[in-house]
Amino acid sequence: MSARGADQKISSDVQLKLANRGLRAPCNVAVNTKNGEVTLTGTVEYPHQKSAAVQAATSVAGVRRVTDQMTVGVKRRF
Repeated sequence: MSARGADQKISSDVQLKLANRGLRAPCNVAVNTKNGEVTLTGTVEYPHQKSAAVQAATSVAGVRRVTDQMTVGVKRRF
């Protein structure tokens, strides 16, 4: 498999793990992979979701490193 194909598979596997951990809308996490290095960007609702996303990405085969660039969104209550 080419490096690009491997990165695409890693991204797909990470996205699946995120979905399995409940990180779907309204969470908005994007996964970018280059040479086995995964970057997570976007917004989650709660701090524990950030941790769960990083753990999920780290657990995927082929991931060499995970960079967390996610932010925690603030929910407004009326």
